[in-house]
Amino acid sequence: MPIHSLALCLDAPMQSWGTRSRNNIRDTGREPTKSGVVGLLAAALGIPRDDASSLLELANLRMGVRVDREGILERDYHVTQNVPTTTGSGHRTALSHRYYLADAIYLVVLEGQDSARLAQIQDALRAPVWPLFLGRRAFPPARPLVTNGRHEEADTGLGLTDQSLEEALTTHPWLENRTEVRAAELRNAGRTPLRTVVDCCPTDPAAELRMDVPLSFASHDRRYTARTVRTGTVSLTDELITIAKETSCT
Repeated sequence: MPIHSLALCLDAPMQSWGTRSRNNIRDTGREPTKSGVVGLLAAALGIPRDDASSLLELANLRMGVRVDREGILERDYHVTQNVPTTTGSGHRTALSHRYYLADAIYLVVLEGQDSARLAQIQDALRAPVWPLFLGRRAFPPARPLVTNGRHEEADTGLGLTDQSLEEALTTHPWLENRTEVRAAELRNAGRTPLRTVVDCCPTDPAAELRMDVPLSFASHDRRYTARTVRTGTVSLTDELITIAKETSCT
């Protein structure tokens, strides 16, 4: 069957993609997690937290990430007063460390064979059932995740295409939207390649294990399973920087 892909732009002043958050330490990975992206899609589609079969369907989409701007790792120190104790007999002060990425931009590509389902996801991202956020409720997107479907210049994800995941990561226009940075890179002969993280087969010699595939988001039954990814890079070419970002979106 033919392969299709859905290209999304994840851009926000702050993002957080936790993988091992426990108790008073809320961590973040350096790129979007599978669970975070599935949660984003589920919010757009209006899928409840405990709808395990629908979450599994979304998690089965192959995912790749291209880091178009590496975020700056930041930490907030939180003090919360008057937190009830576990015994219910009093209150306490809770301290927590919360990590996030500032000013990061990611191209996220989802690959599947069902173009109709990818089109439904794209439509939902344009008009989500529930608010979208990038890892935490306080972190909304800074721009639309996909184009609006009209024939016009776009500085976001190009949406549904007939490309494979790898082709989309290699050819999608660079999502950096600062004019001065784009101009500087065009003059730069020694550009840093763009980092990628792509779902891969467990037998791939470069496979790394990530425990971030959601089975349930229910508050009383949060469960995850593993996937394998391969890290790599793609070249930041003149074409990616200067390409006219016009598309006939589905």
